Parts: sequence; structure tokens; C-alpha cells
Amino acid sequence: MDASLIISALKAKQFAPLYFLHGEESYYIDLITDALQANALEEHERDFNQTILYGKDADLLSLQSELKAYPMMAERRLVILKEAQDFKQLDALESYAEAPSPTTVFVICYKHKTFDARKKLLKHFAKNGTIYKSEKVRDYQLPEWIAKYVRSQGMQINGKATMLLAEFLGADLGRIANEIEKLRIVLGPNTGITEQHIEQHIGISKDYNVFELVNAVAQKQTDKVFKIVQYFEYNPKAGELLAIIPAFFKLFSQLMRVHFTPNKSREGIASSLGVHPFVAGELLANRQHYDPKKIAAIIALLHEYDLKAKGVGNSQMTDAELLKEMVFQILYS
Repeated sequence: MDASLIISALKAKQFAPLYFLHGEESYYIDLITDALQANALEEHERDFNQTILYGKDADLLSLQSELKAYPMMAERRLVILKEAQDFKQLDALESYAEAPSPTTVFVICYKHKTFDARKKLLKHFAKNGTIYKSEKVRDYQLPEWIAKYVRSQGMQINGKATMLLAEFLGADLGRIANEIEKLRIVLGPNTGITEQHIEQHIGISKDYNVFELVNAVAQKQTDKVFKIVQYFEYNPKAGELLAIIPAFFKLFSQLMRVHFTPNKSREGIASSLGVHPFVAGELLANRQHYDPKKIAAIIALLHEYDLKAKGVGNSQMTDAELLKEMVFQILYS
């Protein structure tokens, strides 16, 4: 079931007695849990009817007691077991899940991994309640997720601003949502978010960041490359070497695949590589600068500098010096 459908039902005061929220992506688990806390009870009912336990600290007897307790001057009780992946006695809840209390809403938040679907516990939750599996948003899905989320907030965002957010914030959906909310408050609804807004209000430089460095190398814009490298030398937190090298690995691995993809249309590349069409267009335009032989040599070079950045075979050079040397070799060797 989609998270938005679950939340819509909660807002309509339609509650299941059981919710099992699990998976790699914490954002949706937190979103549904927040909606349950906001809607299951009125504010004045929560002191006596809402219990939140944490997996590491909870004990089975206390949890079972909370689940079987009757509501006090309210229609229902809400019991939430957070960080349930740390609760060692989950299987002991099978009997409760088989016949849950009709006056208790019991929520299990099992984060960072997927619960074993073969276990009886999950089968009882599926029969008598609601199960939500929160899938991780992959890197190639992130720009589309950002654009869709921005539209859901009544705003628009251009391609470059989308890629800047994706590259700088990574797949931390909670952080992305928080930053977009800041922009919505500052800029107001029906606004088109640009890279200038990102720089001004989030603090990501639109010109001097890892995304721009990788793009400049891809396009062989040498003046721009060394301006960014120099900026990183004086602002090391803006571009850490151990974050830059994986970004280059990603670029050159994708360029290699473009060379050997039969359908070299923008749509064909986007489908074959699993990337946003905007990225596919950039890769198609940049493949002319690097043939497969050159790309293979660069990937070997990146492996070498990855080891040096981690201190293997390097006792003297700073990260700034390593970056400058590595980029020079990519462009000119």
C-alpha cells in the first residue's frame, strides 16, 4: 500500500488495530508514525492513552500490559514500538497479533532493514492490520522524487536545482523535505526553485560544489575545473576528496556504459542506465570527450587515488594536493 493512501485513511479517522512499518527508508516510516500520532488521539487524550516504547529499552511484559490496557476517556489507545529492530522478543508478539485488541492501535517501527516476510508475526499483521514496506530511493530515482515532492508542495524546480539538491544532500529524504519546506516558507507557494535559491537559502554554492566539478571535468572545461579545485583548497568542507572520487567513479562508469549502449537516444540511455533524462542528455553530450580506452585508464587512476586518500602509499600529500594532481591527470594524461 502507498504511504499517501495510509496517511489519507488516518486523516479520515480510519484506523487498523495493527501497523507494521519496516524497510530501509526511515522517512516514510516516520511520516506514517507522525500521522498516527497526530490523528489517532485528540491532544487532551494523549497523556493517558498514548505510549511510546523503544526497542532497546522495552521489555515484553510491559509492552503486553500496555497493549491489553483499556482506553481512559477515549475511543482507543495508541502504542508505538519504535526502533523495533532492536527489540529481541518480537516473535513473542505473535499471539497478540493473531487476536489484537479492538481498542488499541499498535504500531511497530522496524527501521533500516526488511523484516522476514516468512515469519508468522508479519502474516498476522497482514491479516489483521496494515503492513508498509518502505523502499530505499535509489540514486537514479532521486531527481524524480525531488521534483515530485516539490510539486506536491505547490512549487516547481528546474533541472539544475534538482540535480544540485540530489548531489549535495544524497538520498536523505527527511533532510531534503526539510530544506524544501524552508524554501516554501521563504519563497511562498507557486514559485519556481532555481539554483540561485538553493545557494542563497540552503547554503550550497551553485558554482563551487562536487556536482559542478564533475560536470566541468565531463565537459573538459579546464578553467572552471581548476577554479573549483582552488575553491575546495580554501574551503575543504565544500568538497571532500572521499566524496569527490565516488562522484567521478559514477560519471566515468556511466560514460563507459553510454559508449556500449546500442540505443543512443536520450530515452534509450535513460532507460538503459536507469538515470533521469536530464542526466542522460548530459552523458550523451559528454561522451565525445572520453573514449573507452581513456575511460578505462581514468577508472584505474581513480582506484589509485582512492587508496591514497585513505592513506595507502601516501604519507605527505594533502587532500587538496591529491585532488589537484588527480584532476590534472584525468584531463591531460
